[in-house]
Order: sequence, then C-alpha cells, then structure tokens
Amino acid sequence: MSTPACCLRATLWSGTPTGSESAFPSLPCNPFYLAAAPPPNFPTPHARPPRPVAILVVHDMFGWTLPNARLLADAYAREARADVYLPDFFGGEVVSFEALSAGRWDEIDLEGWRARNARAVREPEIVAFARVLKESGRYERVGAIGFCWGGWTVLRLGAREFGGGLVDCVSMGHPSWVTEEDVEGVDVSVQVVAPEVDHVFTEEMKLFTFKTLMRKGVAFEYLHLPGVEHGCLSRGDADKKGEREAMVRGKNAAVAWFRQWLHDDE
Repeated sequence: MSTPACCLRATLWSGTPTGSESAFPSLPCNPFYLAAAPPPNFPTPHARPPRPVAILVVHDMFGWTLPNARLLADAYAREARADVYLPDFFGGEVVSFEALSAGRWDEIDLEGWRARNARAVREPEIVAFARVLKESGRYERVGAIGFCWGGWTVLRLGAREFGGGLVDCVSMGHPSWVTEEDVEGVDVSVQVVAPEVDHVFTEEMKLFTFKTLMRKGVAFEYLHLPGVEHGCLSRGDADKKGEREAMVRGKNAAVAWFRQWLHDDE
C-alpha cells in the first residue's frame, strides 16, 4: 500500500509499524493488525509471570491501514504490555487518506460511507470480535479504545446488556455518534479524551457524559485538551499548532489507563 506524503508527515513517530496482519478463522471478514506484547521481564527467577491482556482498537474513518493507527497500536503493546488488535471494520473499504486529511469532502462519498458503516451494520461484527477475545480464554482482561467513529463502539462493548461488558475498561478519543443511551448504558470504567474544539462531541454531550458517569458511580477519567480540534488524536498533524503534542498526550493517557485497569501489579 502506498502512503500519501501528507500522512507520513502526520505520523507520531518516524519508522514503520512492526506488527503483523492476520485473521480469526471465525471472522474472516475482519482481518486485523496485531501488535504483540513484549516478552515478560522477570525481576526475579521465581516472579509470577504477568497475566496476558489484550486491547481492541476501533479505528476512525481513516481505517485500519492508517500508519498512525498502527504506530499507536505498537505503542500500546509496548508500553501497556498488551496484545493489541486493530481490526478492519469497514469491509475492506479504505477512504483516501489524502482527501480526508485535507478535508476535501467532495472527493468522498460521505453519505454512502455513513450508510455502509451505520451503527446497525457494524455493531454486530464489532461485538463478535470483542466476544472472541473475551471468550478465548487467552486473556485475563480485555480493554478497548475507539477514536471518532470508534468512540460509540467502545461504550457499547462496555454496556451492561452484555453481562457487565465484553471488555473490562474503555477509552474514547474525540468520539462521534455517541448517544445519551450509550453513556447511560456503559457499566465499566471509562476514559474520555476530548479536544476543546469539537463539532461532533459537543459541549452539551461532553457535559452530559461527565455528569452521567459521575451519577452512575462508574470510575472515569476526563482529559480536556485545550486549543486542538476533533481528529487530533489520530491525525497528529505537525502543521497544526499543538496537534502533535495532543496526540502524544492522548497516547500517554491511554497507556496509563490500560496499565491501571488491565494489570494487577500497577
């Protein structure tokens, strides 16, 4: 896959993602990028080995092939000591990185994309993927993080209707398509990373989310990023003031969140 120069400039780090691509036999339509956890480093010969954990990353409109998304998955794996799965939830469709980065919406079939990737269309396969991770018996705990389009999905994965949640904790960055019912229904710990300027995750929805999670008694963390706009956490455009720093700050916050909620020794 060739990568437009504008996306290379926007990557969080220089270099190439180091994970691999695979697929579960039961979910062939959802291939995934896997960044594996580093080998455990035992402080003493008789130390208890860390229990394996996993993180499911639900991408935004850029999709699962975006270099930044894969580099973030690599960072989560390395720094949060987890196997990180970044599946394709757009049925193989890849929106032009260049057009999306530049906001050239006339080059994108936005209405068609919304219909093809509506909540009712994609939620079943996202739930199925999380269920495979949760019920595989391989992982002690599973977390999920979603950006923009992926934001609503992680709240659904943590909903009480799935027996207390298909995941053990969630993080969402500049989420879109979130409803009040999603916030009311979540039953696991929640991290919210929110840019100041966001026409999608509005001031009203931010306030509703904050007040509702506090009322519900769910453990949550809210990180406000001043001076940056929707999309900064996955785009990380070095040409936009403060955006690269916001992306790094969001990455660090997510790593700390997952280390706290997925590992017993944190």
